[in-house]
Amino acid sequence: MNTQLSDVKAIFSYRKFWAQRFGTAPFLPMSRTEMDELGWDSCDIILVSGDAYIDHPSFGMALVGRLLESQGFRVGIIAQPDWQSADAFRELGKPNLFFGVTAGNMDSMINRYTADKKPRSDDAYTPGGEPNKRPDRAVTVYAQRCREAYPGVGVMIGSIEASLRRIAHYDYWSDKVRPSVLINSKADILLYGNAERALVELAHRVAGGEKLSEIHDVRGTAFIVPHGWRPNDEWEEMDSTTVDVPGRVDAHPDPYAMSPADNAPKDAEPAPVVQTIKFMNVHERVAIRRAQRAKTVVRIPAFEAVAYDPVLYAHASRTLHLESNPGNARALVQLHGDRDVWLTPPPIPLTTEEMDFVFGQPYARNPHPSYGKAHIPAWEMIRYSVNIMRGCFGGCTFCSITEHEGRIIQSRSEESILKEIEEIRDKTDGFTGHISDLGGPTANMYRLSCKDPKIEKSCRKLSCVYPDICENLNTDHSSLIQLYRKARAIPGVKKINIQSGLRYDLAVKSPEYVKELVTHHVGGYLKIAPEHTEEGPLSKMMKPGMGAYDKFKEMFERFSKQAGKEQYLIPYFIAAHPGTTDEDMLNLALWLKKNNFRLDQVQTFMPTPMAMATTMWHTRRNPLKKLARSSEKVDVVRDGYRRKLHKAFLRYHHPDNWQILYDALLNMGRRDLIGYGKQHLIAPTPPGSGRDRPGQRFNVARTAHHPTQRFQDAPPAPRGKPAAKTGGKPAARGKPSGRR
Repeated sequence: MNTQLSDVKAIFSYRKFWAQRFGTAPFLPMSRTEMDELGWDSCDIILVSGDAYIDHPSFGMALVGRLLESQGFRVGIIAQPDWQSADAFRELGKPNLFFGVTAGNMDSMINRYTADKKPRSDDAYTPGGEPNKRPDRAVTVYAQRCREAYPGVGVMIGSIEASLRRIAHYDYWSDKVRPSVLINSKADILLYGNAERALVELAHRVAGGEKLSEIHDVRGTAFIVPHGWRPNDEWEEMDSTTVDVPGRVDAHPDPYAMSPADNAPKDAEPAPVVQTIKFMNVHERVAIRRAQRAKTVVRIPAFEAVAYDPVLYAHASRTLHLESNPGNARALVQLHGDRDVWLTPPPIPLTTEEMDFVFGQPYARNPHPSYGKAHIPAWEMIRYSVNIMRGCFGGCTFCSITEHEGRIIQSRSEESILKEIEEIRDKTDGFTGHISDLGGPTANMYRLSCKDPKIEKSCRKLSCVYPDICENLNTDHSSLIQLYRKARAIPGVKKINIQSGLRYDLAVKSPEYVKELVTHHVGGYLKIAPEHTEEGPLSKMMKPGMGAYDKFKEMFERFSKQAGKEQYLIPYFIAAHPGTTDEDMLNLALWLKKNNFRLDQVQTFMPTPMAMATTMWHTRRNPLKKLARSSEKVDVVRDGYRRKLHKAFLRYHHPDNWQILYDALLNMGRRDLIGYGKQHLIAPTPPGSGRDRPGQRFNVARTAHHPTQRFQDAPPAPRGKPAAKTGGKPAARGKPSGRR
């Protein structure tokens, strides 16, 4: 059963009444009092989340809640509960069907800790930005508390935290391989990826009397079964070592091969009848193979094996990524002890009509009233933005978007997007005519897809744009250009910025798009992410070389000049990514200085569950290639000193980094980069030491108008007076030097 969301018309009668009276849909209840106001004696489904409840489609809890509500289910919300006991999980009573548990929009460990494993001081998804409002590994903790609150009630887990932990995975924070989140959470079922279709089907089937723990035929789900379990006798098991290469070459029958009867003597006994070979056409063979794949499960190495064998871990990771295309992916199974964790094939992407239905629900577009006027940073960031698409075919190894949302782009219609902009204009408090973003995981993949659906369904490439843009990829940006123009024409809309990350190697394929973007939708700065300049780390990231960046930069500057605007690119780079040597980071630092970039905020690589780069980090193997004991070893920056050094190279200009860079350059035999000239990276003496270059002092005040907020050298001190000393501390903010 694959329920078509757009066909469902069931809407609660109170919704229409509330909308007529108050101009908006009611919030989903968070208390017994709110349930009483709605006339409910119980909830059918209760959603538990680590985020504050904000009724906006950019927040998964609201999107899922409104979707289930549209199906006629009574949905309650338990947001950021006190997990120290089960009391908070009894707030709304016992759900009639099941609990739906998520950690929120972010993985709870990434939300709570930095790349250096230090606790964060704030939480963007909590009122007031207050930290520590969710536990570590929130999905597991919440699911256990739901079980404790109401034993026997079904528990479903989902969201990005559960999705990226659906099999055995390396956990950066404990530095070990952990089992599937299903094992520790004791949940009945896990939904991974974009799970709307699966969620609707499961909810209706449970309402029809089926047990959540016994539903094993829905795509995009994972569950625990006895070892060796099969849906029926038609299923076959295949060992993952037979699919460790993308695709398979079948031996074709030789049409010129002669049967033994052709050479038999005239007076010989009659030869046995030889069955005539029927040569199947391509479509018949594809159909047969597809039918076989649909009844095949691929067994990847067991948890106990991958936990101690890096090569097997890398192999399992590679296999999972190769089996990620909904058009040809097979089911996967992994042994944990004496039980199997079974994964059905990935969910079929939503159609445009279904996307419109999901995003077209009557969201209140505000935080729940119980938060009062508390500042919620994540809400402030997206309140005037519109999500126009999902998915990403970039396949960057350090990013989890592709693993979670898939490579196939799911786009909303123009009508749906323009309607949401009008709703923001008419219903969102504080709107001044400025739409902060029209985007998604990537700014410019709207309606981009494979030119041939048949090729798309059979493709097993991990990226559509690496090492080069696939010849079968449609890179026409005309739909996005048209959308921008129509959005700008809406009365009351004064400005639309694009803040989602831009895929510039795609953008340069459409100069018209770059011109449209630069002329109308850049608010002074535009974020792009080269991530690095050197081939070594770029090949491990699956990112393009700097040639595409240079081409885009030329277009950006040319069109900005034509528009009469002074605008800047903000490049993002990653320090300490697997495959990065000290020399790579030095070369990146030299590139930054040559191009006059002085970065302020930089990021150090953080290994996140299921990402290919995380596999490199943990195993020191490259899962982008076929694996063997003798396969390529990846340079991994794990120790604290090298991680600090790589980050320091990105901020070569900062006084605090002088000593570590000075020592590193000497150790690397690059004394030639120490001096006062343009060709030098750092000075021979510490900034602010009183031994600086005569007539100069180092001012670490930020440059207010430059996109990278680089640090500037202050003007020379007046002749005859000593330069002001900073003592190594930031000097007072002064006027920018105007240097570009």
